Amino acid sequence: MPVDAMEAPAPAPAPSWTFAHRSTSARRVREWPIYALLFACAAVSVITTFGIVFTLFEETVRFFEEISIVEFLTGTEWTPLFTNKHFGVLPLLNATLMIALTAMLFAIPLGMGVAIYLSEYAPGRVRAVVKPVLEILAGIPTVVYGYFALTFISPEIVRRLFGSDTPLFNALSAAIAMAIMILPLVSSLSEDAMRSVPNALREGAYGVGANKFEVSTRIVVPAALSGIVAACILAVSRAVGETMIVVVAAGNQPNLSLNPLEGMQTMTAYIVQISLGDTPRGTLEYSTIFAVAVMLFLTTLLLNIFAQWLIGRFREGYE
Repeated sequence: MPVDAMEAPAPAPAPSWTFAHRSTSARRVREWPIYALLFACAAVSVITTFGIVFTLFEETVRFFEEISIVEFLTGTEWTPLFTNKHFGVLPLLNATLMIALTAMLFAIPLGMGVAIYLSEYAPGRVRAVVKPVLEILAGIPTVVYGYFALTFISPEIVRRLFGSDTPLFNALSAAIAMAIMILPLVSSLSEDAMRSVPNALREGAYGVGANKFEVSTRIVVPAALSGIVAACILAVSRAVGETMIVVVAAGNQPNLSLNPLEGMQTMTAYIVQISLGDTPRGTLEYSTIFAVAVMLFLTTLLLNIFAQWLIGRFREGYE
């Protein structure tokens, strides 16, 4: 039988691209409401941020139409409610940064010790009890910390250490209370970062004869440094924006000093003082709230930018 006379096999059916296209289109139509809902959720945060920034800068522009920005940034007296008015924000900025950094001097070493213990030394049962108890500190209202600083830390610790003539309202008492408040933030996030370090690194160090302390401090902590830095910067941002502790315990006195035993007033404390007073809306004194708020906003923004740079600088990746 000749080959030409043989019947050729039927060609394979072409793929139904039309059906696939219709299926993809139908899936997109079904998922569109979900996409729109999630996009709206993301847009709310962006719109809210722009709304807050617009509100702050709108009032701040009115303030700087009457007050020189050079005087605002370099002046050493802040007395907008006095007859002899001065608008130098340095006393408020100095108190804010001093109390926050003093709090970090207590919170970082103590928090790192707690994190290393929970991550590398504590048995499972101890960790299951200690960590939730520690995190309870984060749920206590900050006004409670403020009165704790005023009724216990200042008279029983600060005055006993530095003399009974130390003012009851002082920056150091507020800083200690703030350190207790942000301790769970530092310890918990740092402990999570340490526990995410692969065990292969620990086992390799033990294999070359390292003891547990050397593994903890020379292997685990450097490997988790990006997470630890993020926790510390987040705690600093929280300390800079803290309000009730400094309102109750720091003294509410605009005072440009480097002595933490004196009374001071932070930017958040001043905003609370003016907001609860009788300052008429639309006045220059009222506009100082927004000028100080912009300074606080820029301070925390710079801290966050610095944190992102540090995290990117020390980030470690593991497969």
